[in-house]
Amino acid sequence: MVAIIQTPIEPAFPVPLPPDNLIFDDGEPLESNRHRIAMNVLIRSAQHALLPRSDVFIGGNMFVYFSREQAMNRDVRGPDVLMVLGVPPRERQGWVVWEEGGRYPDVIIELLSPSTAAIDRGAKKDLYEQVFRTPYYFIYDPFAPESLAGWRLDLDAGYQPLVANERGWLWCDLLGLWFGVWEGVVDREGPCTWLRLFTPQGELAPLPEEAAQQHAEQEKQRAEQEKQRADQAQQAADQAQQHAEQEKQRADQAQKAVEQAQRLAEQAQHQVKQAEQQAEREKQRADRLAAKLRELGLESED
Repeated sequence: MVAIIQTPIEPAFPVPLPPDNLIFDDGEPLESNRHRIAMNVLIRSAQHALLPRSDVFIGGNMFVYFSREQAMNRDVRGPDVLMVLGVPPRERQGWVVWEEGGRYPDVIIELLSPSTAAIDRGAKKDLYEQVFRTPYYFIYDPFAPESLAGWRLDLDAGYQPLVANERGWLWCDLLGLWFGVWEGVVDREGPCTWLRLFTPQGELAPLPEEAAQQHAEQEKQRAEQEKQRADQAQQAADQAQQHAEQEKQRADQAQKAVEQAQRLAEQAQHQVKQAEQQAEREKQRADRLAAKLRELGLESED
């Protein structure tokens, strides 16, 4: 969006304008569909990343009113994305500084285009540095991945360039997040390179639908892991049952062997008994024969 700034104007709120006298939409569309998506990606991912906080306002393509003179002159165009910390949550059509206790945005992001790049790097940067005193200012061209740049406000020296890490990311300690580029498809646009937010651990700060998809994938993985554990438990149970059946078979075989041994022992005992009986009968016959011979006087003398 184009900013029309005459000269830096000091905040002056002695006679604020009623909201009815302020305009919040100039009817001008964003430069391209990719610019629109890029803005929404930053807003929605930041809202999701900062969801635990209840004192954050994040808006996009919003007018910022900061003085009566500026408002009267309609000398305003809004940042593409602005973020303010430590403010109550409520619906806002724009950011009206005198209705916010003199608070200005803490973080501003401008999405560059050929028609706005010079102003975003010049007049707007001066405004955010000298009037807004916005702690962090970032610029990025959605069609030029190497264009990411950012500044941190030094109260004495003004905006100082942020130094990128080895990935080319820029750190924002107010948000506790990295600004960096990411390649992919968003809202059917792409694959192309988007300005995204990353956690301190280097993970992509997801959009709500990406977080929902990640959660679904995690649940699916957990379900698969549970199924694998159940399958493993079933396999262990099957193996235990097979082992028990094998032990039972061995026990049955051992029992049969014992029973067979008992039968063989009984047979042997029976055979011994028969042999003893036969021997006794043979002895009795021998005794009778000897007695008979003695009666006949035919018994031999030793």
